[in-house]
Amino acid sequence: MSVLDVQHVEKSFENVRAVKDLSFSVQEGQVFGLLGPNGAGKTTTIRMIMDIIRPDKGDITVFGKSNNFKVRDSIGYLPEERGLYKKMKVFDTILFFAEIKGIPPSKSSNLARMWLEKLELEEWQDKKVVDLSRGMQQKLQFICTIIHQPKLIILDEPFTGLDPVNTGLLKDVMLELKQQGTTIIFSTHLMEQVEKLCESICMINKGQNVLYGNLLQVKQKFGQNRIRLSFDGEAAFLKDTSIVEKYDNYGQYVELTPANGKNSQEILKIAAEQVTVSEFKIAEPSLNEIFIKTVKGEVAS
Repeated sequence: MSVLDVQHVEKSFENVRAVKDLSFSVQEGQVFGLLGPNGAGKTTTIRMIMDIIRPDKGDITVFGKSNNFKVRDSIGYLPEERGLYKKMKVFDTILFFAEIKGIPPSKSSNLARMWLEKLELEEWQDKKVVDLSRGMQQKLQFICTIIHQPKLIILDEPFTGLDPVNTGLLKDVMLELKQQGTTIIFSTHLMEQVEKLCESICMINKGQNVLYGNLLQVKQKFGQNRIRLSFDGEAAFLKDTSIVEKYDNYGQYVELTPANGKNSQEILKIAAEQVTVSEFKIAEPSLNEIFIKTVKGEVAS
């Protein structure tokens, strides 16, 4: 079942076309990645889904219905810009957002305590929002986003301000919600998190869909032409463009792309003649590499 359908949507601001003929669908229970560089049109698209702004052309349906206030009550939206009241206490903030969504205080109090404990904020419940760190504020805003138990959650840069521990905590909560049947759309620049969490993606560049589909199929489309190599010694062959098209040095290892006409066995033979090889692995391209190639226009959409 399709939870969200975006069909041939366009949006302009004065002379700038922010979104151009954009189409994608999100299936029920998916974690879906909405990706793209800064200024690509992601936030504009999310705001149209939320009916904050209206598209100039095209249709957006949520749960098979056109956008309206009742439909929006089934969505939890975490914007990139925080929308918290700085002088309000943490616990009262959650109750306030719960009340907006129609949850009675008798129920919202228990939900608030449960989520504060789950996201390790219970010791801060009587503090003002302004007293929280950036990461704590992000976790609080996440709680306010999901307090009404929405069927669809839209998260715009949800890991902003979070350290690795709290990023992992939020990731676990997202997966727990997914297991409960919640559909999650999230936009982020952290490609590693997309690879870990998303089943499908839509990559936008200059307002247009440039890459869309199941993540595994997308990665297969780009082939397995990357080699991961760990070694000791001076690898002069890496700078020979007749052997290696390009490489990225990560200190402990390099990832390289063979030049046209060179296969992995030839690379291994040449490497073994110059250095002591401790690891040689053929790897699928990372989503980060796919992202860069696609945005730069090095591949067809």
